[in-house]
This record gives sequence, structure tokens and C-alpha cells, in this order.
Amino acid sequence: QVQLVESGGGLVQAGGALRLSCADSGRTFRSYALGWFRQAPGKQREFVARITVSGGSKYYADSVKGRFTISRDNAKNTVYLQMGSLKPEDTAVYYCAASRFDPTMPMVTWTSAYAYWGQGTQVTVSS
Repeated sequence: QVQLVESGGGLVQAGGALRLSCADSGRTFRSYALGWFRQAPGKQREFVARITVSGGSKYYADSVKGRFTISRDNAKNTVYLQMGSLKPEDTAVYYCAASRFDPTMPMVTWTSAYAYWGQGTQVTVSS
């Protein structure tokens, strides 16, 4: 069983940085690919980034490429999202998710490929 808990959200000024963390208390963390998604008010949940089982491959949405970095520490059962050069349009609830759908493939961006989700953490970027 995978149980994901996000942390690290908050209020930051435009141009600032935040690091989100997502920890799993289960024993099978390292067998899942992991993703970050976000959902702004009135909008659909959208893909942000994904990292494969080994951490060797990563994929990003165009809107965050070059500003966000996803990483994982399998020894700590934790996935991270380092966010920089934040913009007001990055404001959203951020969710981490675990996927067994082809866990070696980085370009898996659809929500139905992810079986387990965290509760979300709010990120607000002020202008």
C-alpha cells in the first residue's frame, strides 16, 4: 500500500523558490514511478513532472521546464519538487502521485496512469 503525504507548500513572492516533499510510509515506494500534478481553482488537474523508478529519467511540462526539478530519494521514500523562478500562474494545489504504469517510461502525463495520490499542498505565488 502506498500512502503519500506532501509538505512544503506556502506563500512566496514571484521569482522566489519552494521545495515540495512527498513521503511514503509504505514498503514499495521504489517500485513506482512518481509524478507531480497541480490544480488551480476552476481548472483541471494538470501534469507537472514525472520521474522514473530509478530516477534516471525525468519529464516536465513545458510550462515548468527549466524552472522546476523533480528528484527522488528511494532510501528515504521521498520525492521532491524543487520550484524556482515562481510565477503567479504557478499558484495551485500540488499533488504527488505514484504510478506502476510502465515505471521506466518518463512521458506518462495522464492522471489515470497514477493509482495513488497525496492530499495536496497549497502553493500561492504573489505578484
